[in-house]
Amino acid sequence: MLKTKICRIKLKNPTILASGILGISRESIEKAGRGGAGAATLKSLCHEERKGNSNPTMFTFEEGMLNAVGLPGQGIDNAINEFKRLDNLSVPVIGSIYGYEIRHFGEVAKKMESLKPAMIEVDVSCPHLDYGKPYYADSELIAKVTKEVKSNSGKIPVSIKLSPNVHDIKEIAHSAEKAGADAITAINTAIGMVINIDARKPILTNKTGGLSGPALRPIAVRCVYEIYETVKIPIIGTGGVTYGKDAVGMVMAGATCVGIGTGIYYRGISVFKKVCDEITEWMKKNKVKDLEEIRGVAHK
Repeated sequence: MLKTKICRIKLKNPTILASGILGISRESIEKAGRGGAGAATLKSLCHEERKGNSNPTMFTFEEGMLNAVGLPGQGIDNAINEFKRLDNLSVPVIGSIYGYEIRHFGEVAKKMESLKPAMIEVDVSCPHLDYGKPYYADSELIAKVTKEVKSNSGKIPVSIKLSPNVHDIKEIAHSAEKAGADAITAINTAIGMVINIDARKPILTNKTGGLSGPALRPIAVRCVYEIYETVKIPIIGTGGVTYGKDAVGMVMAGATCVGIGTGIYYRGISVFKKVCDEITEWMKKNKVKDLEEIRGVAHK
């Protein structure tokens, strides 16, 4: 009932561990698999190790979470030593990559390809990393990054992770597709800020941070909806999915798979199984036999 296929990759269900949450070791990936995830995305890796931003880097509020961790990570070379290969784990693994310059994206993609992930996700959209150039908001730069990664990733499918912090996400998605992207991940976090009224200054050291959790979901659904009407490649709908009804809404907007990240904070690592059980219950109640029956139905 929930079996899903994206870019020739077979998943037992449409839920995917989003990048930045847990995907830092073989054990954390397996933990997501035991929690019911259909696939898992690594924490984003670049060409070097990064310490990230100084604390405080994370803050939760009524309807979501703000983070400005600064993409800390072990770097692709250390990840190769850690994982050895990614095609022998219990769930399909998506390798997330980024770089400061366009050439870095290609360098990391080539090394990531050697790990044999099921897919490579390209993070051009982190809202609190200074790339030096606004890749996520420039359709020409998105096309250049996409081509650079595709030329260095062999036959592994590539998904471009887009930002909601743009004037026209449809234009950006179309540019990625035209440049050879096999899928779109939508979306990364939105830019937000919370003020500490006692200290009279922003709570995060970075001042602004990436907004995730339930507060992000309406924005993510809108972006998936618009992208679905613009491109023919599949979409991984990510942003604020916490319950089965959230996932069903994403699919109706046009998503093939559904990314879950902050939902782990609210419902634990078994959020994937819980969401799948809730989707199944809804499908039985509404006499839906396959997710394909409702994919993009909101456009009709």
